[in-house]
Amino acid sequence: MALASVSHGNTFFSSSSSILTSNFHHSLNPNFTKNLQSSRECVNTSSSIFRCGNKHRFLQSDGNRVARDRKTLTVTAASLGGLLGGIFKGGADTGESTRQQYAATVALINSLESELSSVPDSVLRERTEQLKQRARQSPQSLDSLLPEAFAVVREASKRVLGLRPFDVQLIGGMVLHKGEIAEMRTGEGKTLVAILPAYLNALTGKGVHIVTVNDYLARRDCEWVGQVARFLGLSVGLIQQNMTSEERRQNYSCDITYVTNSELGFDYLRDNLAMESNFYAMRTSISVDELVIRGFNYCVIDEVDSILIDEARTPLIISGPAEKPSEQYYKAAKIATAFERDIHYTVDEKQKNVLLTEQGYADAEEILEVNDLYDPREQWASFIINAIKAKELFLRDVNYIIRGKEVLIVDEFSGRVMQGRRWSDGLHQAVEAKERLPIQNETVTLASISYQNFFLQFPKLCGMTGTAATESSEFESIYKLKVTIVPTNKPMIRKDESDVVFRATNGKWQAVVVEISRMNKTGRPVLVGTTSVEQSDLLSTQLREAGIPHEVLNAKPENVEREAEIVAQSGRLGAVTIATNMAGRGTDIILGGNAEFMARLKLRELLMPSVVKPAEGVFVSVKKAPPKKTWKVSESLFPCALSEETTKVVEEAVQSAASSWGRRSLPELEAEERLSYACEKGPTQDEVIAKLRHSFLEVAKEYKAYTEEEKKKVVAAGGLHVVGTERHESRRIDNQVQFLLYVFIYYTRHSKTFNMWIV
Repeated sequence: MALASVSHGNTFFSSSSSILTSNFHHSLNPNFTKNLQSSRECVNTSSSIFRCGNKHRFLQSDGNRVARDRKTLTVTAASLGGLLGGIFKGGADTGESTRQQYAATVALINSLESELSSVPDSVLRERTEQLKQRARQSPQSLDSLLPEAFAVVREASKRVLGLRPFDVQLIGGMVLHKGEIAEMRTGEGKTLVAILPAYLNALTGKGVHIVTVNDYLARRDCEWVGQVARFLGLSVGLIQQNMTSEERRQNYSCDITYVTNSELGFDYLRDNLAMESNFYAMRTSISVDELVIRGFNYCVIDEVDSILIDEARTPLIISGPAEKPSEQYYKAAKIATAFERDIHYTVDEKQKNVLLTEQGYADAEEILEVNDLYDPREQWASFIINAIKAKELFLRDVNYIIRGKEVLIVDEFSGRVMQGRRWSDGLHQAVEAKERLPIQNETVTLASISYQNFFLQFPKLCGMTGTAATESSEFESIYKLKVTIVPTNKPMIRKDESDVVFRATNGKWQAVVVEISRMNKTGRPVLVGTTSVEQSDLLSTQLREAGIPHEVLNAKPENVEREAEIVAQSGRLGAVTIATNMAGRGTDIILGGNAEFMARLKLRELLMPSVVKPAEGVFVSVKKAPPKKTWKVSESLFPCALSEETTKVVEEAVQSAASSWGRRSLPELEAEERLSYACEKGPTQDEVIAKLRHSFLEVAKEYKAYTEEEKKKVVAAGGLHVVGTERHESRRIDNQVQFLLYVFIYYTRHSKTFNMWIV
């Protein structure tokens, strides 16, 4: 069941809803309601269910108004349900034309499979050097190398990961190589697809950037599919948030580099600042060694619509400290609190802007005892406007969270905390004043660039996502990128139901709890998608009151630290998981539980304390002890306790690693990379890695015996049940959460003449 809620004006319905309400109201046939009185109705004490064909509509009833509203609501369900359902479910293009277009090349790649499958690993790796020589002799000949290169990567993937890329994944790789956007449905294996064109374009020696939306995905992809490129002799780099300049330089110089869009953009700005400072210092040239990023060549963007469309609305800005904060922020916050919406100011939620009314201007000038809010000596207008924005548009536990005495921004698309980021132009200070927190120094912009201008610098740009067709015209006009729909490997059997509309939010959340409870009693795992920290906490409270065990994944630090652990067990029997913006979480949800991932967590839990170097410089204050890093995982995650024999094998492997690598001597990132390699299938001559791999396989074997049985029960119960609680502004996130059943919607529009709730 997918549940969605449309809130007043700030969601994905905001621009179209007013058109629908006005146009439909005037064009409605007055006799149409009478014709629908024969609709089948089922009424209980708390809700009305209207059936139009096989579709269900759950609507909160209101005592005396039930009979009168029933006719109106039936009109809505019948007339608008199909229209908006069609909009949300997208076009009917299944990608069959794409399959036919690339069929000949796919057949050529398949014809090489039998030959490559018989060669030893060393010979397969030699193919890379041969392909490199041919590519460097004639860089324009990459197209002619594609069949052989893709066949080599497919064979390497079979040997290293145990995964054979399907024909449709080869097609996705070819679309990316052409410099287009590949729309591939969620779960079709886009991560593995990216390594195909990345390997091919890295043969020129000019480097390839694979851009993801967050550090976790960058690391996961580098550690996982990066093994394929390493196996074939290419170097693979990873950029993470806390790396030094030297570490960044080394990783950017690799053949393939995994990096987030923000890290790549900010490194570019820092390089430009370095060049600019050298220019003003009268240096005629700057050494390439002083820069971090190498020249741009080929870029593959994962979740391309999120990065190039959603996040592109906010430019990348590097700022420096300016003057000390002013007391004017606190005064403006008090005025904003006293002012009333639509009397002193108006709010445009879509554009995230506010405007003072004439009365607002007059009252503000009277309170402040000034003649002009725009007097350049004080500029009170900017303080007042920012204070009102902080009050109306920037909400706690939605747009930001409070940690200690600091305001931390929450990324509205990924649901993650944006550590170290601040809103510009005094807005962050206005939020701090609203929350009565110490106001940090104001900043001044040192360098800035938009994502549009930044990514257009790549000679060859491409991307992949599950929902690109909805923005195809924008990709074409801004980035000159064509969108190609790649067919699914198997026919789609997922069941998508229509949205359900509620008059009141209380009724919606009650229905969500009832639905979760109903599924939980059958043992069916439930995944609930919310759009904010506030909503996830609200639902968590209601589930606790109902006595339903559950996990919460949102931007709060105590939950983020357990992110992968929480998602990994979302497919377990009877599991209930609440998550904000599931897009980009990146851990496979496997019915019955992810045995291999749980085995890796168990090995990580035992290995890391023995080999990771204690963190330095983490004291918060002289009165507080430094936080102790722990890799301990909740025992409830694991399906069973390990046998004594397996426990002994793991302990011996950990002791061997600690003795060989040095006890508590490795940086955490390096230890994670070694653990990742030990948990994969790549060839190794290292005895320590071999022991860790053996212990990992033994743990996974024990866990899998339980998860396979659990999987059968989950499948029998109906599989994963996904509930979306609100329509999101980004259709990508809607489509990723829209797996099963219904979408519940609450549309707040108060009108005396238009009593309709849009489905």
